[in-house]
Amino acid sequence: MHRNRLGPVVSIAYAAVALACSGVEGPPTTVVGVDSADRVAFGVGHNVTTNGMLRVRIEADTTYFYDASQTAELRQLTIIFFSAQGAETSRITADWGSYELQTGNMIARTNVVGITPDGRRLTTSELTYDRLSNELQGNKDFVFDSPDEHLEGSEFTADPDFRNIKAMDIRGGVRN
Repeated sequence: MHRNRLGPVVSIAYAAVALACSGVEGPPTTVVGVDSADRVAFGVGHNVTTNGMLRVRIEADTTYFYDASQTAELRQLTIIFFSAQGAETSRITADWGSYELQTGNMIARTNVVGITPDGRRLTTSELTYDRLSNELQGNKDFVFDSPDEHLEGSEFTADPDFRNIKAMDIRGGVRN
């Protein structure tokens, strides 16, 4: 079962806005977010669980919420994936990202870097995470490095652990 834990974050954000607005004298100030977001939150963390187990943690410096589309735009994004046993399996960082609140799908954009605890590293300009298939996909050029191999290509699919990577236009291979 997937639990959406943004509800408490949104409630806290509303409460903070209400408290900040009460008793204020003088002209109101307005914070305008990216493309007129409905809400803006700073230092947001969101946990995605499956059957009560933490599977993904999403962190962002700034989050812009859009009610109509049920999406959030995330600035300075970190996505952390966990195994069924609770161990971190990979960490993806990006300058920007999008999160679909209803599906749990994500897109990481601009300076995307994925790193595993054992030293595998994938870099690209954009990747998509599909929560139902638990798969990363990219249709942009990428570079993958591990202690044993160096690969470059134009498209890829991979598990969040970067153990099973399928790619197009592969260049590189096993290190000597």
